[in-house]
Amino acid sequence: MMTSAIWAAVETDTLVVRIKGMRCEECAHKVGILLREGGGIEGIQYNLERRTATIAYNPQVVSADTLRAKLAATGRYKSVPYSATEVIRRGMGLQMTDMHCDRCAQRIMKRLEQMEGIDSLAPHTDKHYIFVRYDANKTCKADIRQAIGELGYTPVAYYNSKDISFAYFNIPAEAATQATIDEALALDGVDDANVNARRQSLAITYVNTETTLEKLQAELKAAGIEAVVPAPHECKEAKQEPEAL
Repeated sequence: MMTSAIWAAVETDTLVVRIKGMRCEECAHKVGILLREGGGIEGIQYNLERRTATIAYNPQVVSADTLRAKLAATGRYKSVPYSATEVIRRGMGLQMTDMHCDRCAQRIMKRLEQMEGIDSLAPHTDKHYIFVRYDANKTCKADIRQAIGELGYTPVAYYNSKDISFAYFNIPAEAATQATIDEALALDGVDDANVNARRQSLAITYVNTETTLEKLQAELKAAGIEAVVPAPHECKEAKQEPEAL
């Protein structure tokens, strides 16, 4: 008698496609609703950086051609074949209040240039951010942020908008956890948050029409997180020669 696991393996095929118009979680949700109409879908996994959908389906109920046709009919979400060797260029800005000077920027660039898939880097120390262009088939936002964090910096999403501001706090060592990130992300107006255990810091990207630095600090305190705005940084490294790449 065939076990349920073997039966599932026999009945399920996988289709991987790129959907160039699928740019966010809402898009992925719409694609999922569309593909599940009529049944036969066992599961869907999304990679929004690559804009791919990995679709597990029952070939006795629905075909790969039917799934492609459903996507093509939308216009916006039409699919193309996915190739792991294709260069998929993506870009992101990362704001780091603790990137104080050119030496900091050089240190970050030196580390990122060692990573496979980094295409180009453009630091802007006056605004404390760096723009990274990369191949999403070889690396990802999470790995880039982790590499920067390991150097002792606290990257969060950067947006060039008058409605976006950035908060930076010192926090107790025991608060530099994922739980603090989750607590910050749950606050009204917060777009992104990150902590750095090495620096004992919490960085936040927020919409300044919805909240303020003072309100964020008060809400964090109410949640049991002692977040303190540090004194202005006096960078001793700024007067030194930049590090060689």
